[in-house]
Amino acid sequence: MVGYDPDSECSSLSTVEIAAAGSASGLVTRAMIGPFDVLKIRFQLQIEQISSRNPRAKYHGLWQAIWVIFREEGLTAFWKGHVPAQLLSVTYGAVQFVSFEFLTKLVHHGTAYDARDFTVHFVCGGLSACAATVTVQPLDTLRTRMAAQGEPKIYRNLRHAVASMYQKEGPQTFYRGLSPTIIAIVPYAGFQFSFYGLMKKLYDWIIPNEEKKGGNIKNFLCGSCAGVLSKTLTYPCDLFKKRLQVGGFEEARTAFGQVQSYTGLVDCALQVTRDEGVRGLFKGLSPSLLKAAFSTGFTFFWYELFCSFLRSLKDSDGAKKQDS
Repeated sequence: MVGYDPDSECSSLSTVEIAAAGSASGLVTRAMIGPFDVLKIRFQLQIEQISSRNPRAKYHGLWQAIWVIFREEGLTAFWKGHVPAQLLSVTYGAVQFVSFEFLTKLVHHGTAYDARDFTVHFVCGGLSACAATVTVQPLDTLRTRMAAQGEPKIYRNLRHAVASMYQKEGPQTFYRGLSPTIIAIVPYAGFQFSFYGLMKKLYDWIIPNEEKKGGNIKNFLCGSCAGVLSKTLTYPCDLFKKRLQVGGFEEARTAFGQVQSYTGLVDCALQVTRDEGVRGLFKGLSPSLLKAAFSTGFTFFWYELFCSFLRSLKDSDGAKKQDS
C-alpha cells in the first residue's frame, strides 16, 4: 500500500526500508522510460510548430523524431542525460515516498481524517513531491541540459556540465525553472497519489475479490491511469519549466531551429501562447503521456513490489530468530 495504512501488511516497514523501496523503484523505472523523456524534452524545447507542413520544424511527429535522433546521434542519444536522471530518480523516489508515508501517518494519528482519503492523498502527495523537487532540482536541470544538447556536445559528461554551468552562470542556474516546477508538481503529484488510490478502489469494484489475479497488474494499470490523468491536467507548467531550464544554453540549441529567451515564468507563458498558440502549450504531450503512463505505472508497481519483498525478508528473519 502506498502511504500509511494501519491495515496494510507493509505498515511495519521502517523509514530506511521505505526509502530503499522508493529509490529502487525510481532506478528501475528510469532505466525503462529514458527514451520517452528525451523525446518529450526535444518536443517541448522546439519553438517551431510540430507539423510536417512546417519546413522549419526539425521534429514534426513521434516516429519521425525517433528516426531523426537515431540517424543523427545514434541509439545512445535516447539515454542522453541518463546519469543525472538516475541520480534524480533514486533521490526523488526516496524523499517522496518517505515524506508521503510520514505525512499520511501524521494525518492518521493527529487528526480525525482517514489517511486513505482522496483529499488527504492529494495534499500529502503534493507536499511530499514539493520536498523531493527542491532536493533534486539541480539534477533535473543537469538532466534537461544534457538531454537537450545535440552534436557536437557542449558538455562532455556530468562533471564537465556541473563545472561549466557553475563557472559561466553561477550556482543559481541549477535552480532554473523551479517556480513552474513547484507550481506544476504539487497538483501533479497530488493527483498521482489520489488518482492511484481512487483507481485501485475502482479496480476492486469492477473486479470482485474472487476474480482478482495478482495485485502487481492492478498496481501497474492503476498507476498508469493516474499518471495519464495527472500529466494531462498539469502539462503546460512542465513545458514552461523545460524552456526556462535551457536559458543561457542557446549555443547548444542552434541546430534544432529557432531559439527563444525568457525573463521568467510569466514572460515564458505569454510568449509561448502568443507565438505558438494554445497548441504550443501542449507540445510533446504524446511522448509525455506515454512516459507518464509507463513511469507512474512502473513506479507504483516496483515500489509496492519492493515493499512486499522487504516485508517478506523481515518476516523471514523474524521467523528464523523465533526458531533459534
